[in-house]
Amino acid sequence: MSDTDSFIEEVNEEVRRDRLYGYLRRYGWIALLIVVLIVGGAAWSEYSKSQERAQAEALGDAMLSALSENENADRATALAAIEPGSPSSAAVLRMLTAAEQVEAGDTAAAIETLNTVAVDGALPEIYRQIAGFKSVTLQADTTPVEERRQTLEAMATPGHVLRMLASEQLALINIAEGDAEAAIIRYQAILADAEVSSDLQQRALQVIVALGGDPDLDGIPGLDSGASQ
Repeated sequence: MSDTDSFIEEVNEEVRRDRLYGYLRRYGWIALLIVVLIVGGAAWSEYSKSQERAQAEALGDAMLSALSENENADRATALAAIEPGSPSSAAVLRMLTAAEQVEAGDTAAAIETLNTVAVDGALPEIYRQIAGFKSVTLQADTTPVEERRQTLEAMATPGHVLRMLASEQLALINIAEGDAEAAIIRYQAILADAEVSSDLQQRALQVIVALGGDPDLDGIPGLDSGASQ
């Protein structure tokens, strides 16, 4: 390589270096910002996870402390006083509170607690459905049967997570009214439903027999004519 070529190469290298420095001075802040965002995002994620763990542990400790009270009424009061921190936690706390209120003999308060969950649009639908179902089952002595029947029939429709249990409650209303035939028809439908649990299926079978019915087991997997004996 001649001295001229060497000189040109050095000049070109110097120009490239100057351009690089110019780009760094002009756009280097972007790369720095990206690094800061990545590091900051990772740190924030870890901080958020740490906060969530701390909140969950604090909630668990508060619930255990409340449930350690000797009396049901005291447990209900202690549970109701806990700050949930999230909608799902609030739903769980309210349903635990309602359970303790029932055990304490305060059914009216339990129904009111469950109803607050059932109508809370901020909660996941599963919690609202469970609370609504539990509420209506506690209202046998306070709510007219037709009103309860209407509520349960709405729950017994396809798509409701507790439709099978709602159907069972409707059958129990039939029994309470002395309409054994209607109860048997409902229990037979439960017995043959593809989504029925094994426990509910066995209960349906036993009640049909107890009511003097002859369960139709044809086409029902796991059951045969000898199961009703």
